Amino acid sequence: MKNELLVATHNQHKKEEIQQILGSRYKVTSLSDYGLNEEIVEDGETFHENAQIKAEYCFEKTQRASLGDDSGLVIEALDGRPGIYSARYAGDHDFDKNMDKVLEELSGVHNRRAYFVTVLCLVTADETTFFEGRVYGTITKERSGAKGFGYDPIFVPDGYETTFADMSTESKNKISHRRRALDAFLEAGQ
Repeated sequence: MKNELLVATHNQHKKEEIQQILGSRYKVTSLSDYGLNEEIVEDGETFHENAQIKAEYCFEKTQRASLGDDSGLVIEALDGRPGIYSARYAGDHDFDKNMDKVLEELSGVHNRRAYFVTVLCLVTADETTFFEGRVYGTITKERSGAKGFGYDPIFVPDGYETTFADMSTESKNKISHRRRALDAFLEAGQ
């Protein structure tokens, strides 16, 4: 019998990515599977707070083990921006505008160090637990690649010469911040 894990998302791509990483031990479900269509207000001030808000909402509505995920891009030279506002930095989920804003703000800036972070919050009847994954790299001066989503076309992970958007999905999923957070979840014996 597979353990069900309700992921606080409507994003089918994210659901499938998590299912692929977790494998056959879990049956990953989403908000859509439960007909939960109201918007979850993410008004936390940290990735941890926003992940917990999402997980608690799902658990409260379904009484199922629930996983909230909050991810973003943190850029040193921008004092950590876009951070928790990554998805709506220049426009709500308009990543073309978001990337344009980042590239404009970094114009002429030498320090282009950044990292992607994913914080997962698992809420069950017994506990609330956090797992974090990060991947460090640099921001490019222009976009490259057509794969991936979000800021992938402007982020080159350390040890690589191509952006996440230039990598195959399989290659990215082996080293991504979400993968590292899910690996921590699995290592904890969840």
